[in-house]
Amino acid sequence: MSRHDVLIQPQGAVLQEYFDSDMTIQVIRGPLGSGKTIMSCIKIIELMRKQEPNSDGARLSRWVAVRNTYSELFSTTIKDWLECNGYLGEFKQGGKEPPTQRLKFKLLDGTTVEAEMIFVAFDRPDHVKKARGLQLTGVWLNEMKEIPKPVVDMLDLRHGRYPSKKEGVVCTWHGMLGDTNAPDEDHWLYTLAEEEHPKDWAFFHQPGGVVKDENGEWQVNPYAENADNLPVNYYLRGMQGKSEDWIKVNLGNEYGFVSDGKPVHPRYIDSTHCINLASWVPAKQVPIILGFDFGRTPACAFLQKTSTGGWICFDEFICENMSALTFAPELAKYLKTEYFGYKFRGWGDPSGDAGNQSTDRTPIQILRAAGIPCSPTGSNKSLLRRAAVEVPLTEVGMDGRARLIILPKAKTIRKGLAGGFCYKRVLVSGEPRYHDEPDKNSYSHPVEALEYGLQGEGEGRQVVAGKNTRRPTVKTAMKTKRKQRR
Repeated sequence: MSRHDVLIQPQGAVLQEYFDSDMTIQVIRGPLGSGKTIMSCIKIIELMRKQEPNSDGARLSRWVAVRNTYSELFSTTIKDWLECNGYLGEFKQGGKEPPTQRLKFKLLDGTTVEAEMIFVAFDRPDHVKKARGLQLTGVWLNEMKEIPKPVVDMLDLRHGRYPSKKEGVVCTWHGMLGDTNAPDEDHWLYTLAEEEHPKDWAFFHQPGGVVKDENGEWQVNPYAENADNLPVNYYLRGMQGKSEDWIKVNLGNEYGFVSDGKPVHPRYIDSTHCINLASWVPAKQVPIILGFDFGRTPACAFLQKTSTGGWICFDEFICENMSALTFAPELAKYLKTEYFGYKFRGWGDPSGDAGNQSTDRTPIQILRAAGIPCSPTGSNKSLLRRAAVEVPLTEVGMDGRARLIILPKAKTIRKGLAGGFCYKRVLVSGEPRYHDEPDKNSYSHPVEALEYGLQGEGEGRQVVAGKNTRRPTVKTAMKTKRKQRR
């Protein structure tokens, strides 16, 4: 057996803290290229090595590495693990069993590490079933933000079970390690890290690969970790051709939302259109506009027109698996509680003025019966609806802001505009291709409610009619601001 001498030298202070930690659950968040995944691979071997040996001199442990899909499990997780630790044991795949590496190597003190690393993705029900019954030492949650919280909760009850007294020794350490890029602010990881701070969890936040300078421009961060192991100009090149929000999340390591699909509203820029107007409240002398999308996931968008001709979307009301008969009284209660004394005007999908087989009343009639005003828009053609949002997104009002502003409270609409409401990618080789119709998901209904509200108020008509309003656009306004800073 050949001898391998390994020198462990984490390339950054946060990587070192992560490596040294002995907390039960440890999560490291960093930008692309920060070395967090490789450090997880190294740390797991170190934990295997530190496991107390049994009477036979064997240091026993069993781990599971988790990813959301098998394609990503093989293309990244398994690839990174084997590049780092493949020489330490035999790797097998195929058949009914999940891909597994059985590690066996001797240490200088004469003891032997005998460990398993089992690779599981949660798009294979047969492998999920096996994971639920595993007796584990530890769990590796690779790209943790992509893994559903219920899966993490289930795995949190599987570690600490091997080795046990039956093997002659118990776990020296047991727990979960997670590495991830930055999630968005509505993610369960954000809630745990920034708000709840659970007792046995430790969160490690690496510096971004890029940071903003005093002019608000992205620059390479001289304090980025693992920089010596990256190609020349890695982050400088990485910014080219990328959106502001993509850079913010993937290179800047800041919380935010990025979609894999093609956004239905590509002109939405979160850093421009989402503003936290902490002191703003809707004016009582101006009606609140309610936009509605019906179906089994009914949604309502709340809007108000500003004195400068713009719009503020400040709230949303969304239900799942609910009929209009249930939705209407629930919304009426919300309006009475949150917006008592306001006047309302509502607009909805004109198909909501048509009856169905289960009831003689239409969704619009049901809303009216509950005291909520709603009228059908002139059309539900997608071109008209999309233009109703695109026009105020791209135009600048007299106050210098975009004519459509989204407040953080309308969080689902915000994420939908940022790309959650999208055309899904078609899985073909070559140039990216997308479906012709938007994906119907949890973001599509509230965004379409926003579209109907603005369409009912007349937005977008001038574009469909071929007229040019000659208003300044968001893009030209941003260019003007940059010139002024220089």
